[in-house]
Amino acid sequence: MDAQRGDPELEKWSATWVNRIGRLYHLNSQRLEVLDEPEQLATQQLRLEHQVEQMAIQRVQELNRPKLRVRAKKVLESLQNHWEGLTRFVTDPGIPMDNNAAEQALRTGVVGRKNYYGSGSVWSADIAAFLFSVFMTLKLWDINPKIWLGAYLEACAINGRKPPNDLTPYLPWLMSEERLCEMRNHDPPKV
Repeated sequence: MDAQRGDPELEKWSATWVNRIGRLYHLNSQRLEVLDEPEQLATQQLRLEHQVEQMAIQRVQELNRPKLRVRAKKVLESLQNHWEGLTRFVTDPGIPMDNNAAEQALRTGVVGRKNYYGSGSVWSADIAAFLFSVFMTLKLWDINPKIWLGAYLEACAINGRKPPNDLTPYLPWLMSEERLCEMRNHDPPKV
């Protein structure tokens, strides 16, 4: 998409590649829907592999064009250089086609870093990183952050405004099942 900006001659070329990639996502989605159906999986796998092969052929053909635009060439060379990693999902359905889940998980911190009060100081960045890690851990364990944080801060207050000596009741992997249920007794807020 960036390659075509400001160059009308690359708009059609860019749209064609975007469509090819969209088809790839569609075919992969169809394959993932039939993972438990071996006969249909084989058919969908072949369709996906064929699309990837066609894209590779097209990439090579375009790179061999003598009058290929510089920006298009850079995109295709990058595609060629990263081809193995970009197509690894074809042989392993457990590998996602992109890293959107990871990017979305980082989004709050990245967007917020310029907006949070004190973001220009190292100490606030350290606290933010620590808290993002704590809250993501709580989310992974389905623990309600409000309940957990309330219990932890209350324990700090009881301990003279210092962290509790025993952290076991606050570490999900060390909590008893009963304690985990207490911390999960409300739906966690949507993040």
